[in-house]
Amino acid sequence: MIEGLQRQGYRVSQTDRQFYGCKGLVGRIGPIVVHGGMVVILLGAVVGALGGFIAQEMIPEGETFTISNVTQVGLLGRRLIPQDWAVKVNRFWIDYSEKGKISQFYSDLSVVDRQGKELDRETIYVNKPLRFQGVTLYQASWDIKKIQFRFNQSPLLELPLSPLEGESSGQRVWGTWIPTKPDLSEGISLVVPDLQGTVLIFAPDGSLLHTTRVGSRVEVNGVNLQLVSLVGATGLQIKADPGIPIVYAGFALLMAGVMMSYISYSQVWALKMGDTLYFGGKTNRAQVAFYEELNTLLASLGKMKDQPVGQIET
Repeated sequence: MIEGLQRQGYRVSQTDRQFYGCKGLVGRIGPIVVHGGMVVILLGAVVGALGGFIAQEMIPEGETFTISNVTQVGLLGRRLIPQDWAVKVNRFWIDYSEKGKISQFYSDLSVVDRQGKELDRETIYVNKPLRFQGVTLYQASWDIKKIQFRFNQSPLLELPLSPLEGESSGQRVWGTWIPTKPDLSEGISLVVPDLQGTVLIFAPDGSLLHTTRVGSRVEVNGVNLQLVSLVGATGLQIKADPGIPIVYAGFALLMAGVMMSYISYSQVWALKMGDTLYFGGKTNRAQVAFYEELNTLLASLGKMKDQPVGQIET
């Protein structure tokens, strides 16, 4: 019987008149590992809450910024806010689908030191952040900050664009007012729906004067207006969380413990008294398979001894 149990994976210890066997001990340990993983996850959350920070920045294309707009910080998190490097937004652009919907928006970012030397560079987009010295920069949103233009042969001028919300559709658009006379007595309104380059020009009474594109020239109120470019801004969510590796380790333990818990833990005992061998066992799951496994073992012993062997009773 001991040999038969060992062939089925049992580890058996024996004394003179009795033995004990078990298998699937990892299934017994599984729930302990599960609870240990949950404790590690909670520990990682505490470490992240105390030692991390979250910031948000809206930076126009071409500008360099240091992390300053901190929205959430732990008791020990300020030490992780970088003081010796900054981030430059080299370029921001948006990919549009054939129907004019936003497909993806990108930011080409450079990490620079105080002398302006580039330490790292990455093009980020949604679900592909930039990570540097424990700080992660995520692509979160976007905006249109200003429009650059010229009147006749004037130097390059620029004005900020303000976000406007349509009363009917709720779609965001951006607008500004440009004076066309030095005394500011006359002007036009510009409305920009997106970064694709289309610009709507309205008269003071609200009538549409022109629909043009960036790079074109139009004549309004006796002056020649050239729209040079739209300057977009990237919205970044910046986060440092030292508890993330701990949380990942906790999830790994949790998943391993769940899988271990599916393994059946089975035990068997036997005691010999005279010519009778009393045999029993139990398992924590798969009881039908365990019952059939032991019955098969007893049946094989009967064939070896060429004598009947009693069946297991539940």
